[in-house]
Amino acid sequence: MNGYCCGFGHRDDYKNRTREIRLMIGNLIAEKGITVFLTGGMGAFDAAFSSAVRFFRQSNGEVRLILVRPYFSDTLNTDKALLETLYDDIIIPGAIAGCHYKSAITQRNHWMIEQSEIVVSGVFRNYGGAWEAIRYAEKLGKTVIRL
Repeated sequence: MNGYCCGFGHRDDYKNRTREIRLMIGNLIAEKGITVFLTGGMGAFDAAFSSAVRFFRQSNGEVRLILVRPYFSDTLNTDKALLETLYDDIIIPGAIAGCHYKSAITQRNHWMIEQSEIVVSGVFRNYGGAWEAIRYAEKLGKTVIRL
């Protein structure tokens, strides 16, 4: 599992941490050998995280950004061309196939954490799905980097 990282933050993250996230992603690539970044692609933090990865992907062909969806949606068809330019791959983990849609996002988050060596936290509130994901990462003993 070496070389994988995922990040979680609030959907409505109003803090402008673009520079901070970009520096952290650069350090993970250069110092930790992280080359695969998993994102849920669901909000402001995920957008900033993904943008930072894309910045480094331009100059480093080994860096990959993977969108991990909790379930199939029509967006995967209607926006396919755009999504294929933004992400190196789009996956729906087989491990969560068939789970109830109300738990699918939580199960997807757990899967992303289980695949990752390092988990980036953009969490600043002690509630919500991102907060619960970071708690799960800590429970598993993952390295959590807090912004």
